[in-house]
Amino acid sequence: MNHHDTIAAIATAIAPEQGSVGIVRLSGSKSEVIARSLFHNSNNQIWETHRILYGYIKHPVTKEVIDESLMLIMKAPRSFTREDVIEFHCHGGIMPVQRVLNLCLEQGARLAEAGEFSLRAFLNGRIDLTQAESIQELVGAKSPQAAQTAIASLQGKLAHPIRQMRAKCVDILAEIEARIDFDDDLVPLNLDNLLRDLQEVTDQAHTLMATADRGQLLRSGLKIAIAGRPNVGKSSLLNAWSQTDRAIVTDLPGTTRDVVDSQLIVSGIPVTVLDTAGIRATEDIVEKIGVERSLISVKSADLVLLVIDAQIGWTDQDQEIYELITDLKTDGDHPIILVINKMDLPTYPPILPSVFEKKPIVYTAAALAQGIDQLELAILNSVHQGSISSANLEVAINQRQKASLLTAVQALERVLGAIALPLDFWTIDLREAIHALGQITGEEITESVLDTIFSKFCIGK
Repeated sequence: MNHHDTIAAIATAIAPEQGSVGIVRLSGSKSEVIARSLFHNSNNQIWETHRILYGYIKHPVTKEVIDESLMLIMKAPRSFTREDVIEFHCHGGIMPVQRVLNLCLEQGARLAEAGEFSLRAFLNGRIDLTQAESIQELVGAKSPQAAQTAIASLQGKLAHPIRQMRAKCVDILAEIEARIDFDDDLVPLNLDNLLRDLQEVTDQAHTLMATADRGQLLRSGLKIAIAGRPNVGKSSLLNAWSQTDRAIVTDLPGTTRDVVDSQLIVSGIPVTVLDTAGIRATEDIVEKIGVERSLISVKSADLVLLVIDAQIGWTDQDQEIYELITDLKTDGDHPIILVINKMDLPTYPPILPSVFEKKPIVYTAAALAQGIDQLELAILNSVHQGSISSANLEVAINQRQKASLLTAVQALERVLGAIALPLDFWTIDLREAIHALGQITGEEITESVLDTIFSKFCIGK
């Protein structure tokens, strides 16, 4: 991949008859030359950086008008990529932007690869690697909290502590190497200070690593399956929870014959709720397909809400479904919350199997929308299992960053355990910690890692 040629791409989502504006973006040394060959501005406006011109994009040979457009000029280095950047703001839909992009390619631009604009911004020192990754996270954010976490990283709030940790390790390495080379000329190493600094960096790394689970939740969200026998109120529970009428509710058992997804946000975490058909033995072919799909949903879910009817109590069929769920997944890794519904109707608390003594139980009256808050609290407790303390942290690391931090922590802990060994042994592990921290911000990174990161971006970003 040549990072010096001029690239072009459509920088907005495109769909037929959708989108009022579509943007075609150019970056590279030929951007202005290409733009001048295509864009004809009205009223002879001046071509200068950070100015918006109004005019028409015309075919350079036939002079056919391709689109009416605004053009934004951003000369290097005052642009996202620190190269000359031109943006054509065209009409939305598919054809205008596609035709303008084709003209740019005919005039000598190359179609940008996935994430190549952001990659150039990184390579040209405009952003570091944590900021580049946060751009992708911001685009894919499924909740306001996920977006806020991405913005914090984009502002450098993750890179700053990582850089400080790395700088401290570099200082310690310099101190140690100086003693190895010029021991006779220098005052002895202050071991207490050095160990304190190392411990400080290690503790900071542990604190950041604790945000990874929350980061994973914010980015990918949770999949929750609502399971149970027919007519226990699964659909009513989902309706009360999502305050919509997405699922069909009738008095006939077995009417939810498909898996219905609802997108919700619980304490900032995006949640996909899979409302499943009632699970029971049946000869009805359509219902049988529904039950099979339900079992697939249960298998793929992070968490299962097993709903039973408070009036009827625990039945043999509930026991069968519970056993089906536990056979499909190991209960320790995939928690089950028992939801006892229809508590608004005259009833005695149902007698439950002893296995539920240590499991979370929530009482609901879905028809009256009661118990939803307690249900959400139980979900959060099941998911976080103590890691909820990281919820108030502004940043949340991703899995790549966590892996590098873990490498750094392990190296630092080896240094802390090597006090009795000669100083040469300390330098090996310190260098590894410095390298691992540098991989997070991109100060030390290989081309293959960059390819992996930026290939996940969309083209035009």
